Order: sequence, then C-alpha cells, then structure tokens
Amino acid sequence: MLLLHLARQSLANRLLTTSLTVLSIALSVALLVGVENVRTGMRESFSNTVSGTDLIVGSRGGTIQLLLYAVFGMGSPVANIPHEVWKEWDEHPAVAWTIPYSLGDSHRGFRVIGTNDSFYERYRYRGGQPIAVAEGRPASGVFDLVLGAEVAARLGYGLGDRIAVTHGMSAVGFMNHDDMPFEVVGILERTLTPVDRAIYVTLEGISAIHMGWESGAPPMPGEEVDAEEVLAMDEIPVSQITSFFLGAESRALTLQLQRDISTSEEEPLTAVIPGVALAEMWRGIGYAEDGLRVISGFVVLVGILGMLVSIYTSLDARRREMAILRALGAGPRRIVSLLVLEAGMLSAFGAALGVGFVYAGLLLLQPWLEGRFGLQIPIRMLDDVQLLYVGAVVVLGFVAGLVPAVKAYRTALHDGLSVRV
Repeated sequence: MLLLHLARQSLANRLLTTSLTVLSIALSVALLVGVENVRTGMRESFSNTVSGTDLIVGSRGGTIQLLLYAVFGMGSPVANIPHEVWKEWDEHPAVAWTIPYSLGDSHRGFRVIGTNDSFYERYRYRGGQPIAVAEGRPASGVFDLVLGAEVAARLGYGLGDRIAVTHGMSAVGFMNHDDMPFEVVGILERTLTPVDRAIYVTLEGISAIHMGWESGAPPMPGEEVDAEEVLAMDEIPVSQITSFFLGAESRALTLQLQRDISTSEEEPLTAVIPGVALAEMWRGIGYAEDGLRVISGFVVLVGILGMLVSIYTSLDARRREMAILRALGAGPRRIVSLLVLEAGMLSAFGAALGVGFVYAGLLLLQPWLEGRFGLQIPIRMLDDVQLLYVGAVVVLGFVAGLVPAVKAYRTALHDGLSVRV
C-alpha cells in the first residue's frame, strides 16, 4: 500500500507530464479498440443484409461481383437474364420462391430496382426480419414506386410525390424518363441495410420506361410510347431481369440447385451461396484489415515509447527523490518496483481512458454512422480480442517501466545527494 501511495503521489507531482502521457496512451488504445469495433460492426452489418436466401443467381461472372451488385448495390452486372429463363427456375420443383431484380436505372444517385410482390413477402434481413412498409403500400401498379427509408429522409419525398427515373447510374441525370414519371405509394421502414438506400418499382414499370430502347438508345422522334399508351396495354412484356434471389424447398437441395444452375447449357448463369460468397469477400479484403491492425499496433507502441521516454528523462530531475528514498531505507528493489508500478499505472489509466473514448465516440457517432452509411456498430462489452489488446497495452507498460527502473537501480546513493554544476 505504501508503494502504491508513493507511486500515486509521484505521478500527481508531475501532473502535466502524467496527463500528456496518459492521453497519448489513451488515444492509441482508442484507435486500436475502435478499429476492431468498426471491423466487427462492418462484418456484422454486411452479414445482416440478407438472411434466409439460399442462392443468388446472376449472369456468368465472378461470385463477389454478383454479391456486390445484387445485395449491396455496388457495381454493375455483366449481362442480363432472359425473363423466360428466370421463370423456368422460378417454377422448378426444388425452388420454393424467387425474388427477381432488374437493375440499371437510378434517381439522384440512388439505385432503382425493379422487382415484384415476392420482394415484400420473402426478403429477409438480420436474423430473418421481414421487409415492412412504414407508410403507404407496396408497389403494384406500373408506375408505383416505393422508397427506402434513407432515400425518403435525404430527398424529402413523401406519399403522392411524382419522380422521374434516370437511365443508368448517375447523380446528375442526362437521360431522364420524364415522359413516364412514377408516383410514390410507399416508404419502407428503416433496416440499416442497403435496402434503405434503394428505390423499388415493379418489373413492368422498368420495362415500360424502356419501351423503344431496345437498341440501348432513346427511341427516334415519332416512335416514343407515352404513359397513357402503356396504361392502356393489357399486359406489359418483361424481356429480362438482372438477377434473382432463390429459396430452395429444403436446404439439402441447395448445393444440387447451385450445380444445376451454374452448369445449365441453356443460359450461362452463376449461382452463389450468400454466406460462402461473403466469406470469400472477407478473405479478399482481409489484408486491409490486417494493415489497419498493424498501423494501430505501431501507434500503441509509439504511445508506450513516449511513456518510457517521459519516465526515463524525468529520472535526472528525480535524483534527489530517489536518493532520499534510499537514505530512508528503500532498497534498490523497492525503487525498481516503484518505477515499474508508475509505468504500469500510466498504461492502465491510459488504457481505461482509451476504452472510455471508444464508448463515448460510439454514443456520439452511432446515429450518424447508421444514417449516413447504414453501418451499425453496437455498443457492448469488450470481446476477447479487444480485452487481449487492452491487457497487452497494460503489460507492455509494466515491461517498459523496467528500463528506467534498471537505471535507477544502478544509481549510487551519493549520486543523488551530490550537487551537480
């Protein structure tokens, strides 16, 4: 207890130096633990985007590319899937349901997705939670449109508003389908997934605005089809989709369906299991995560070295203090223990303050991260890895204290009592 009291009083007498040292360690620990929190939260957010889907099917290409554009709204597909091919798999005996996606259009930078009733009935996220409509109803008519929660919040749209879709993905549209505007009939509840950052219409709506665009360019003057003509049609033909989500009749059939779809000679397709594709994606970007850990580790090391330099350089000013302790009967081992305890207390205080910074940062930034990026970082107790990091910092602090302690151990008693000129 006496040693602890002496260490506490010694640190209090050097309050400015102590505070700066603790702050440097706290910031380094906050970076280390914060990076781990963001990494874990990001993985969980991505994993929670889609749930209960056995396969995601798209045109022949890379599995990660298919996962990115079909689930996360990132990138573009290589090619489309004929409508007839999708219907064949939708009616396959081993398939319980499918959710078609038709991509390629946008509105003010937000992706527009053509789909059908299955999306509102079958799509699941975060442990099997269903999609819910907060206001209005799902899209059913040709020019009905449903907004994701973030789209509605950021653009300020409400029920009854009419908006025009842009051809292609562009924040500033240069080929707008102004002649066929959609009407907002629903707004989805917030999911904290990419669903919030998308706009949903019907497959027939996507086909309608592209009538006459078969060549990839706008129709020639006099060949346009207006909204009244579309609404007068008995049936609007859907020629193609981009991808579809698939649920098998039983999990045992998933691998067989994946093999059958991927080896189909009728149409070159790729079928991926979401969890497997996501694991492959994490392996691909694991190097970046390792790089962040290494950088954070070096920052912690710099903080510990700063503490070491602070204690070491203060020894010269503390010569008389050490000599008085020796004269009062404190042996060399007691002096060593005092300095090691001081270093350990600095690192422990810094580590505790750093963890406090992380929790304070989460409390302040969590709503912004969820609203801006859809990234949900839960506030919870430190996991085993984070506790290991914090414990390692404290242990390193004690170890670093050995360096100035050894110097003090070797200092003779008369050296502290003599006057230097």
